[in-house]
Amino acid sequence: MTPRLHPEFLSRPLAHRALHDVGKGRPENSRAAIVAAMDAGYGIEIDLQLSADGQAMVFHDDALDRLAEATGPVRTRSAAELAETILSGSAEGVPTLQEVLALVGGRVPVLIELKDQDGAMGTDIGALERATAQCLANYDGPVGVMSFNPNSTACMAELLPSVPRGIVTSAYDVTDWAPLPASVCDALRPIPDFDRVAASFISHEVSDLDRPRVAEIKAQGADVLCWTVKSLDQEKLARRVAQNITFEGYLAATAC
Repeated sequence: MTPRLHPEFLSRPLAHRALHDVGKGRPENSRAAIVAAMDAGYGIEIDLQLSADGQAMVFHDDALDRLAEATGPVRTRSAAELAETILSGSAEGVPTLQEVLALVGGRVPVLIELKDQDGAMGTDIGALERATAQCLANYDGPVGVMSFNPNSTACMAELLPSVPRGIVTSAYDVTDWAPLPASVCDALRPIPDFDRVAASFISHEVSDLDRPRVAEIKAQGADVLCWTVKSLDQEKLARRVAQNITFEGYLAATAC
């Protein structure tokens, strides 16, 4: 039986890359942003990249340049080196998934996106998925895993079948996805792998929620989340379709 998301994933808005505000010393995916999200009553969405020594690191981009006081690919540095790599706008280094899970401690739901390690949404994956599964094996708290790469989601189904899993989905406008080949965009756009990977949810691009395939997946009983809501007005529109939102740049309403 495909595991379902904990109910809190549908009741607490999810802070995209945690409640980040670099102007206030809270970079994306930082400990400070995670603590701020928890204090505000939000769930958390975080991203994972792989270190050179096979550790799951909480970081969005595959290169350090935009977000850290360093350059080059994340995967060329060890976890210890990344811990010493300062996130721009803070005094923090890049955290491991294990550190973040210990920090959260089950207080709020954690939605984990595994970034594509293949480069073209293919099957050259596995190390990040294994590192993630190792961290989550004994975690006691609401958690879900997802990826744009459906092969990553399928791998997580094998490694941790009891953890809810989903696919991050998109309109796959080729102008937004370069250098991903147009053929890959065309293949992924209709979300053909949802049943194959035994997913229980999608997180779909907010501007594309009226896609008939999204309604079809929702009608078969799956949960529909969305990314990335950036205003209250956009949130109101998104909630006509999505059961919950991933947001940034404003404070979503929460009753928690």
